[in-house]
Amino acid sequence: MGKKKLLVVEDDKGLQKQLRWSFDGYEVLIAEDRESALAQLRRHRPAVVTLDLGLPPDPDGAAEGLATLQALLAEAPDTKVIVLSGNQERAHALKAIGMGAYDFHQKPFDADTLKLVVERAYYLHAMQEENQRMLQIGADSPLARIVTRDPAMLRLCRSVEKLAPSSATVMLLGDSGSGKELFARGLHDLSARHDKRFVAINCAAIPADLLESELFGHEKGAFTGAGQQTLGKIEMAQGGTFFLDEIGDMAMALQAKLLRFVQERVIERIGGRSEIAIDARIVCATHQDLPKLVREGRFREDLYYRLSEVVLAIPPLRERVGDAVLLAHHFKHQASLMERRHVPALTEDAVLAIEQYGWPGNVRELENCIRRAVIMAEGPQICARDLGLGGVPQADAPVNLRQVRDAAEYKVMVTALARTNGSIVKAAELLGVSRPTLYDLMHHHGIRISP
Repeated sequence: MGKKKLLVVEDDKGLQKQLRWSFDGYEVLIAEDRESALAQLRRHRPAVVTLDLGLPPDPDGAAEGLATLQALLAEAPDTKVIVLSGNQERAHALKAIGMGAYDFHQKPFDADTLKLVVERAYYLHAMQEENQRMLQIGADSPLARIVTRDPAMLRLCRSVEKLAPSSATVMLLGDSGSGKELFARGLHDLSARHDKRFVAINCAAIPADLLESELFGHEKGAFTGAGQQTLGKIEMAQGGTFFLDEIGDMAMALQAKLLRFVQERVIERIGGRSEIAIDARIVCATHQDLPKLVREGRFREDLYYRLSEVVLAIPPLRERVGDAVLLAHHFKHQASLMERRHVPALTEDAVLAIEQYGWPGNVRELENCIRRAVIMAEGPQICARDLGLGGVPQADAPVNLRQVRDAAEYKVMVTALARTNGSIVKAAELLGVSRPTLYDLMHHHGIRISP
């Protein structure tokens, strides 16, 4: 294995020589200005860079050095940039940290101390790369898109894994934006039908007079404008999974026809006279209280019982311990990649605002909020003001003294891991415990390191 590459951005020949000598165990790359630094970065992709802020054509100021920092991080956001600055440049060094620099070290530098800083930067970079690699491996899992550490959500994921191989009809209950379609796709992707089609239809998004044709299809000439035979969504799901979203919005007249398909697994196209056998797994979802609709006569009782062989309730985001901040970090990185922007940091007040807000729109609302903040943020940080959440509610205090210890211990650990974006080192520091202690507690409570 070759030497680790260290990029030194420094125009002083004497300091270049001193840094080469101090880091003789590394492959030291030298750059004297912004252009050559970017060229070396693109060619060698070093994990760590040391950067002098006083670069030509502004060797006595910091403007060019800060511009170089911005350009380096825009090109390679994961690079750890260590700023070297004099005592009089402390304000500039702090500004560089705010822009995304990893750390700063004062000149004249102590070789041993700087070595420790550089080694720590390499270690952190390697850990982050490993985490990204594990996430990429996990992305192949059908449930990888469900980012959670909440115990109720984890139990739900295990239920989906158990149900997927069966042919049971599953009903998903949950608020709008809570992730019902993700779980429906998970049921399909983990089943033996995964190589066939997953066909979804939103009953609330299609007018009642058109929904029947969308579901069952029609023959040529069945009605005015029916110029050719058209397959319905149910028929298109042959061999796969048919997902009925917002089933509670379906008109009563159409419910009777759907019931026949659910019972007999046959359909007739509009205008057709022959029965067509359909082999498709049925999954449905709604945010409505179906038993209440049944009592009110707005939903067929027989259809309800046919569709609810297994019922899975998805908790709203406001009830998921630590998930709001965990998802905020996830969406922040996604949005930064999509918009090709440096990954901003969430300030403490932003984290608190995310934790305490009720999220009536659930995960969908949070994703939109974070993406908007990434796009609109003017600096390297996202603060509470950028989120535009307004006032935040206060959480109710627990009252059961017998159960509060374990519950509070679990909650505070998950919260700390969410706030630190999964960093064991930072979470342990935040909790005031050692890393081995945190690992033991995580094992005791069944908390996994990967999201």
